[in-house]
Amino acid sequence: MFNMLCMDLRRLFKSRSFKSILLVTAALILMVSLMTAVVSDPETLDDMGAHGAEIDEIDRRMSEEIRNMTQLDLAHEILGGGFLLIIVGIGVTLFVNGDFSSGFVKNICCAQPRRASYVLSKALAAGIYSGIITLLGVVLILLAPYLYGMHPVPSAIPDILQYLFWMWLPHWAFALMALALVLLTRNTTLGIILSLVAGGGLTAVLVGTLGKLLRWPPLEQFFLSSVVKGVYAPQNGITQGWMILACTIAWAVIYGIGSLLSMEKRDI
Repeated sequence: MFNMLCMDLRRLFKSRSFKSILLVTAALILMVSLMTAVVSDPETLDDMGAHGAEIDEIDRRMSEEIRNMTQLDLAHEILGGGFLLIIVGIGVTLFVNGDFSSGFVKNICCAQPRRASYVLSKALAAGIYSGIITLLGVVLILLAPYLYGMHPVPSAIPDILQYLFWMWLPHWAFALMALALVLLTRNTTLGIILSLVAGGGLTAVLVGTLGKLLRWPPLEQFFLSSVVKGVYAPQNGITQGWMILACTIAWAVIYGIGSLLSMEKRDI
């Protein structure tokens, strides 16, 4: 299994889709940071108002709030919406589906008949993939504001490392969702669509709305998009670590079992 994981990682780091995902992630974060810098600059707001833009007191208050944010406040304001979940889901979908579209999975399963080893290798590779994306996203969002003249209040290194760890866990579980869908459907369409819908929080919103109508308990809080949103709270820091860990483990078990069943029940 270790040899299979090493082979998966070599293929991952050489793949065009992985490099494209990294570039897209970096480009989008830099663009969002630029927009944030523009909105937070009072002189820019004055200039926009002088040229006819409608700038009211709410805009100026929001600009001041952004300037007073710490590094982690600003980071989670951008990353807490599920942006990296979508990136991870699409990336893992493209990577795993490459085995099936190229027929390479047949060679792997002939050399290693135990399909559980294949699933475990892919799950670990998904964890590394999600870790790289999470690390890239957090590092860029912490450093990018300085490129545009912003100076957020520095956060302590231990707090940043803790934030990075707790953000990585639900992203890994989300990557396992993408893995399970590819192994079940053997194509990328459903994985990409569900990554966009679930990563953006739409499924949690729909379940929450339905739950209110039917008077269900708040099940939407256990969805991974909600877990990511609740990882960090301004002035309080990391919140509900046990909740993050429990939801990560629960979803990982569900998607892991689904992946194993998909591989065992279907022909390669």
